[in-house]
Amino acid sequence: MFFHIVLERNMQLHPRHFGRDLRDKLVAKLMKDVEGTCSGRHGFVVAITGVEHVGKGLIRDGTGFVTFPVKYQCVVFRPFKGEILEAVVTMVNKMGFFAEAGPVQIFVSNHLIPDDMEFQSGDMPNYTTSDGSVKIQKDSEVRLKIIGTRVDATEIFCIGTIKDDFLGVISDPGATS
Repeated sequence: MFFHIVLERNMQLHPRHFGRDLRDKLVAKLMKDVEGTCSGRHGFVVAITGVEHVGKGLIRDGTGFVTFPVKYQCVVFRPFKGEILEAVVTMVNKMGFFAEAGPVQIFVSNHLIPDDMEFQSGDMPNYTTSDGSVKIQKDSEVRLKIIGTRVDATEIFCIGTIKDDFLGVISDPGATS
């Protein structure tokens, strides 16, 4: 799920950036350093939407660098247990498949895939129904439900299932239209 939150960070800036456009340089460095990162507590920082406040700088002894406290608004993505997501399959093997929903990687075990789907090995490994009507392979889009998350300091891992009503393949890249 996406959230719009306010975060704070201390930014260090080299003296060569001091001048009329100090704030612009600080905001550019903030965006470069923060966007695309993951904190276990808040989730993946998708985008910075605004800077609320830049505090007074504190000169670091011996280096000349200045540390500025910056308060900013950002959009974060944090998946939760029980959430339904649409994801793209990135890898299929006999243990299950991996899918990505934005920055988060989700593993769906073969025990959490419907019983009527069998693993087919070959040059394009996939899970196929017995009648061949539905196929999960690389680049397939699936709707899945997150049943567990593990949060590290810099990464979020998820376990998902497609063994429920209204879950499964949304679009199959191998199907001819």
